[in-house]
Amino acid sequence: MMKQNDFKQVRTDEHTQEAFYRTFLECGKSPVKILFRIFKGNYWSLCKSVLFYLLQHSPVIVMPIITANIINAATYSEQYSLTYLWINAGILGVLILQNVWSTFMCTKNRSVAIRRAELNLRASMARKLQQLSITFHKEMKSGKIQSKIMRDVENIEAMTSSVFTTAVSILYSGGVALCVTLSRSPVVFVFFLVSVPVAVIIMMAFSKKLRRVNADYRHEVENTSGQVMEMVELVPVTKAHALENTALTRLNQNLFRMATSGHALDRINAVFGAICWVTFQFFQLVCLAFTGYLAYTKQIPIGDITMYQSYFATIVAQVTAVIALLPIITRGFESVRSIGDIMWAMDVEDNKGKEKMETLEGVYEFQNVHFHYHDDPHPVLNGLNLTVHKGETIALVGESGSGKSTVLNMVIGFYQPTEGKVLIDGKDMTELDLQSYRSHIATVPQTSVLFSGTIRDNITFGMEECTEEQLQEAIRIANLQEVIDKLPYGLSTMVGEHGDKLSGGQRQRIAIARAVIRNAKVIIFDEATSALDTVSEKLIQDSIDKLAKDRTTFIVAHRLSTIRNADKIAVIKDGVCVEYGTWQELVDQKGEFYRFRSLQT
Repeated sequence: MMKQNDFKQVRTDEHTQEAFYRTFLECGKSPVKILFRIFKGNYWSLCKSVLFYLLQHSPVIVMPIITANIINAATYSEQYSLTYLWINAGILGVLILQNVWSTFMCTKNRSVAIRRAELNLRASMARKLQQLSITFHKEMKSGKIQSKIMRDVENIEAMTSSVFTTAVSILYSGGVALCVTLSRSPVVFVFFLVSVPVAVIIMMAFSKKLRRVNADYRHEVENTSGQVMEMVELVPVTKAHALENTALTRLNQNLFRMATSGHALDRINAVFGAICWVTFQFFQLVCLAFTGYLAYTKQIPIGDITMYQSYFATIVAQVTAVIALLPIITRGFESVRSIGDIMWAMDVEDNKGKEKMETLEGVYEFQNVHFHYHDDPHPVLNGLNLTVHKGETIALVGESGSGKSTVLNMVIGFYQPTEGKVLIDGKDMTELDLQSYRSHIATVPQTSVLFSGTIRDNITFGMEECTEEQLQEAIRIANLQEVIDKLPYGLSTMVGEHGDKLSGGQRQRIAIARAVIRNAKVIIFDEATSALDTVSEKLIQDSIDKLAKDRTTFIVAHRLSTIRNADKIAVIKDGVCVEYGTWQELVDQKGEFYRFRSLQT
C-alpha cells in the first residue's frame, strides 16, 4: 500500500501556489507547456515510473520471443539442447513473477507525481480564487468554478495518466516489436510498415463519425442534466401550482432526445467495433498467411510465425490506443484552457507593499465618491459625501438600486471608487492592506451563509481558539440560547446544507453570534431582517442593538422600524446622500425619509 509519507514533499504553501500561478502566466495559452511546468519537481518520480513500467511489461514483450524459441527448439530438436528450452522457460518465469512488484512500484511513482500536481493545482486555484475580486465571483457562476476545480482537474489527471501510459507503451512495445522484427526478418518488417498504416486509416475513417455522434450524445446528456437539476429546484413551485405534468412533459422531451442520441451512439459503436475487429482480424490473417508462406519456403523458422503474429497484434493495438487517446487529449487541453479562466484572470486584489492595519477606530469619510461597474458606464454612486464617526450607528435607506449596498461593499473593501476617496481612520483605502483591515470588521448579510457543520462550528468559524465564555457571551447577545436549548444536540446539532434545517431567523442569529465572537470594531448589517417574520425581526433587532454598542455600525434596512435607534440616517438617492440626520430630524424635514416613512405606516 502507498504510505502517507510518500507525499511528504507535497507543498501547498503560498510559495507553491504562486509558482503554479506564474506557470500559467509565463507559458501563455500553450497547454503542452503548462502541463510540462505543472509537473516540475516530479520529473524523477515519472522517470522511475517509466523504468518500472518497462520492467512490468517485459513479460509481454519477451513472451513472443521465448515462445518462438521453445517452438523452434521442439521442432528442430537436433539443433537445440533441452537446456536451451529450460533456460528460455526460466527467464520468462522470472519476468512473470517480478510483475507484481514492478507494477506496484510503477503505479506508486506515477501516482505520487500526478497526485502531487493535482493537489497543488487545485490548491493554487483555490488560493487564486481567494485573491480575485468580488466582481469576478459575481460574474462567474459558482457551478462553473466548482466544475473547473473538480472536473477539469480530473480531466487533466486522466489525460496525463493516459498519455503517459500510452506513450511509454508505444515507444516500448512498438519499438521492441519493430526492432526484433527488423533484426530477424527485414521482409516481415516491410510488411508491417505497409499493412499497419492501411489498417489504421480504415479505422480512422469510421472514427470521425463516431466522434461526431459522441459529441451529440454528450451535448444531450449535459442539457438533460441541467433540466433535471432545474426540475428538482422547482419542485416546490410546480407542486404549489399543480404543474407536475407540465414539468414532466418538459423533461420527457429532453429524455427522449437523449435516448434517441444514445441509440444512435450504440449503433455506430456496434458498427465501428465490428469494422475494427474485422479489419484487425483480416490483417492478422494476412500476416499469418504471409509468415506461413515464409516458413513454408524456409525463409523463417516455424516458431517465428507465432512471434510475428504477436508483435503485429501489439503494433496495431498501440496505434489503435493512440486513436482512442485523441478525444482524451482534446478534453484535457480544453480543461487546461478552462482552468486558465481562473489562473489568467487579472482582477486580483493586490495588498503587497500596502500599509497593514493593526487597529481600527471606525471613522469613515466618503469624499465625492463615484463608482460604476467596469461593464456598465451608468454610475451607481455619483459624488457621494458621507462622514461616520467612531462608535456611531448609521443607517442607509433608499429605493432599490440607489447605491446602498454599493456603499456597504466599499466599507468592506470589495469595491474601490472610480473617482473620489474613501478614508478609513483618515487613511486612503487604496493604500491599505485590505486583508488586515477586514480582520477588524464583521458582516451579517441578508442571506446568512452557513456551512454543513455544527452550530458551534458555524459560530466559531475562524475563531476556533475562543474560550467557552466568549462563545456563551456571543450566544447571549445574539438571543440564540433559546434556539440551542430546543435542539436535540445543542451546539453540536448539525445545521444541514446551507443551514436548511434551521429557520431564517435562527440562521440570522447564528450569523450575528459569529459576528459577535470576532469582537470586531466595525459591524455591517445588510438588510439582516428583511425576510423575517415580526417575532424574528424583533429578536434580531434586539441582537443588533446589543452588538452595535460602542462599535461603528452600518445598517441597510428597508423596514424603517428597525433603524429607529440609529444615531444617524443617510438617505441615498441616485448615488448621492440627499438627507442626513437623526430619525426625528429627518421626519421634521418632511423630505425623502418622511415619504418612505409615510409609505410604511
